[in-house]
Amino acid sequence: MEKEEFKKRYPKLAEEIELGIGKPDIQFEVEPLNTRRKFAGYDPDVIDFLRRCNHDEEAVEIIEYLKNREEITLEEAEILCKQLEEEGLRSFGSKKEHGFYEQEG
Repeated sequence: MEKEEFKKRYPKLAEEIELGIGKPDIQFEVEPLNTRRKFAGYDPDVIDFLRRCNHDEEAVEIIEYLKNREEITLEEAEILCKQLEEEGLRSFGSKKEHGFYEQEG
């Protein structure tokens, strides 16, 4: 746990430790934070969203939503819908489960 997180969770205890109040042999040690996450700063694209879907209907909704927000073009939407219809949902890749982007790597 990081020092700042410890302070937020246990403000009085952190204060006592820093001021040296209480048992004299208590020391505040901080483990180095592993800030290197595989997907830190990654912005998922339409394929990433489609890989989270369980059913074709969900995929069509995602495609329509992104098309309406102009995050993909009409042509891209048509290509994705055609691939979905002809090759199936998993043609976009294996299913990405909840927590996929929080994995460290």
